[in-house]
Amino acid sequence: MTTGTARMTTATVTATTMPTDPRFLTLAQWLSPSFPIGAFAYSHGLEAAIADGWVRGAGDLQGWLEDVLREGSGRADAIWLWAAMATDADLPALDARARAYAASAERVHESARQGAAFASTANAVWGLDVPPVLLPLAVGAAARQAGMPGADTVALYLHAFASTLTSAAIRLVPLGQTEGQRVLAALTPLCAELAEAAQDRGPDDVYSTCFLSDIAAMRHETLTTRLFQS
Repeated sequence: MTTGTARMTTATVTATTMPTDPRFLTLAQWLSPSFPIGAFAYSHGLEAAIADGWVRGAGDLQGWLEDVLREGSGRADAIWLWAAMATDADLPALDARARAYAASAERVHESARQGAAFASTANAVWGLDVPPVLLPLAVGAAARQAGMPGADTVALYLHAFASTLTSAAIRLVPLGQTEGQRVLAALTPLCAELAEAAQDRGPDDVYSTCFLSDIAAMRHETLTTRLFQS
């Protein structure tokens, strides 16, 4: 009797992995909610918009943030970021111009306080030399000095901005955590799109047609009761 021997051939699959760029992890740290710039204290006028009934749920919030990102502060900040990352960037001049373009006193306060806090921490931890300028300019200057990839820096900045406002809406509307995360997930592709588009723009291209957002920022200054500084 012939005994057949079954032979099993095992294929060894070797997975090819790409090394993680440590710069991306540093960017994630800079733009995470745990970075000590006090972002949680600001609503960018969203608190006034909610108080006035302009934002009442997840759908309203998503539309509001899409407009702010595409036609308001998000687009402007992306342009300022790219400008600050240029090798010949004149930060004092850019800072003066960005402050002049701000729609309200609270907008200047919000960006200036966070920019100074960002610069202080980034300089102390990473040995950078970032002056206390408005937040997008401070992040851009730090990214240039640390050799960060431009598009990733701007996209993560915009995503962090949207995340901060989503967190504010979760507390103010009130909005469920899951609904808030759906809104943020829906905005993610837009952040990447705007980061790329802003690369070919300059300070002369900064504008805002997000009028309700600008009005909300001004109205917030006179709110009697408020949780946020802007």
